Amino acid sequence: MTKRPAIVSAGMTQFGNLQGKQLLDILIEASTKALEAAKISPSELRGIYVSNALGEVTSKILSSSTALADAIGAKGLPAERVENGPASGSAAIRYAAFDLLRGGRGPILVVGGEKMRVAETEAITDLISMISHPTAEYPSGATMPALAAMFARLRMERYGIKYEHLAMVAVKNHQNALKNPYAHLKKPITMDDLLGKDSNRINPVVAEPLRLYDASPISDGGAAVILTDGDSAASYAEKPVEILGIGESTDYLAVQDREDPAALKAVRDAADMAYRDSGVSPSEIGVAELHDAFTILEIAISEEAGLFKPGEGHLALERGETQIAGRIPINPSGGLKARGHPLGATGVAQAVEVFWQLRGEAYGRQVKGARYGLTLNMGGFGSNAIAMVFGIV
Repeated sequence: MTKRPAIVSAGMTQFGNLQGKQLLDILIEASTKALEAAKISPSELRGIYVSNALGEVTSKILSSSTALADAIGAKGLPAERVENGPASGSAAIRYAAFDLLRGGRGPILVVGGEKMRVAETEAITDLISMISHPTAEYPSGATMPALAAMFARLRMERYGIKYEHLAMVAVKNHQNALKNPYAHLKKPITMDDLLGKDSNRINPVVAEPLRLYDASPISDGGAAVILTDGDSAASYAEKPVEILGIGESTDYLAVQDREDPAALKAVRDAADMAYRDSGVSPSEIGVAELHDAFTILEIAISEEAGLFKPGEGHLALERGETQIAGRIPINPSGGLKARGHPLGATGVAQAVEVFWQLRGEAYGRQVKGARYGLTLNMGGFGSNAIAMVFGIV
């Protein structure tokens, strides 16, 4: 039986405020680390996919894939940029995996990067909000924090989620990020910081009920993986990580048009596809990297992806089940919330973390005994979702 496409190496830059580095510098650094880890020369590559969402605006570059191929000495092969908003990284991996499933040859470099710390927060918030509906939402000032706040209120009312549960997500993921050398926010926070007498100063309201520590930071950064066909993967790595299943789905772009605005149907459908494709059930997932751009999303996605029953994600959080030592560790990297969220790099960074976790290389934050991992990367506010199941088999 032909094996599935596999990741054989990974590389990542520091996430955060990368002063003095341009987008191309970030892409080169992440790519070089992945190539060196697999002892692959750029001349051996059969293709390059660059995931980037904002390059033409924030970095004044459109030809990022060609520029990267030129810069690393990999000319003469296909090189394309992939843009799918915050899900660009997972989309790029999906394209590379499908190339290999259709009989293409590896190795293929997938690298995601973003340079976002180039403008004030208000300007970047406005730019990111352009992924909302262009006539029904964006002109009305429907920023991502505003949409997330409305979504949070609906979920809280439906399932009895309290603000304390959102704070638990933030505290957990900041604690995890302290153990991740690449993370943006290496700052411990406590429940008292977020809920105590000084909480209005430390954790001010951004969009009720969401506060400052409920949102991911604006980050620069890059991440890369190298994929090849499963049959030749062992020649590049002792423990290649196979991509066992992929699912992608979309929903109405405007939240107001959805049958249930408190649900994430695209997430649920994408996860179901990935499970069916892989033959792996949600109960077998040993580690998950979920798209926690806002704290409410970790709880909601954990349910929509089948890791917990509807309305039980926040209860599992209370019980410590999503901690690194818990039953189903979620976002041991620190997640988007604390590792950082450079849009084009995020989906690739999720895959990098699962790759390291399954190989036992997530030093200091290692999950024990995980055989299968899940990533869930969202584009828009739940309007596009890509799920992937990984495993060492």
